[in-house]
Amino acid sequence: MRPGERLSMDIDAAVPTAARMYDHYLGGKDNYAADRAACEQLDKVVPSTRVLALNNRRFLQRVVRTLAREHGIRQFLDHGSGLPTQDNVHQVAQRVDPTAHVVYVDNDPMVLVHGRALLEQDERTAVVHADMRRTEEIFAHPETRRLIDFAQPVAVLFNSVFHCIPDDEQDGPAAVVRRVVERLAPGSFLVMCQLVSEDPEVREFVTGFMDQATHGNWGRVRQERDVAEWFEGLEIQEPGLVEVSTWRPDSEVAPRQQTLEWIEFGGLARVP
Repeated sequence: MRPGERLSMDIDAAVPTAARMYDHYLGGKDNYAADRAACEQLDKVVPSTRVLALNNRRFLQRVVRTLAREHGIRQFLDHGSGLPTQDNVHQVAQRVDPTAHVVYVDNDPMVLVHGRALLEQDERTAVVHADMRRTEEIFAHPETRRLIDFAQPVAVLFNSVFHCIPDDEQDGPAAVVRRVVERLAPGSFLVMCQLVSEDPEVREFVTGFMDQATHGNWGRVRQERDVAEWFEGLEIQEPGLVEVSTWRPDSEVAPRQQTLEWIEFGGLARVP
């Protein structure tokens, strides 16, 4: 996306999007035949993807609950939030404290339409239509300014989204993280994870397949070491950077990722 370029509000049912594919894997209904067909093709090479998506959603719920309960966070900025589903960030956070504020950010126009319809009854939540790489635009947006006080600690979420943007010195994941951290108060937190694989054939296939399927709205499947670089200078919280189904599971019998051709890898870090 070039500087100054406007996001399209058109919904193209013929071109899969990561948000709608994720919705399909979670059992949602806000997806099209093209999204379901792309998932079917992806499953032929990485059949654990549905379980991976479900485990990632559970990780998001656990980490938000941890931030609200144990760290007293009452402000959440969720980048690449995807389509609304059960137990969204605001629902998890507001069960701990009904006054918690949440801003969702996504560039998919379908997310904007469905999100606003779902959240219009809750004045403590908002959906911002923006590219996650446009930090200035997101932080200056009227809805963000209404709900988030950046002089106070805030949790910024990049949950399973950085694989959607390519490497770039100005707008790649590392650059986005730097811009965000510069604007956060000490005691803020970042949640970051993405799809990784140590198998070069899996990385090459999925990256190429998703880039073609989404018409270029994709980055790449990375390795664990790439994700670790984004956390430099931050205080990584226990249990460290891990496959996310093992991040503070609810119980010993909680679902785990069983097949490892690719995984969601990341964790939680505090801004010193």
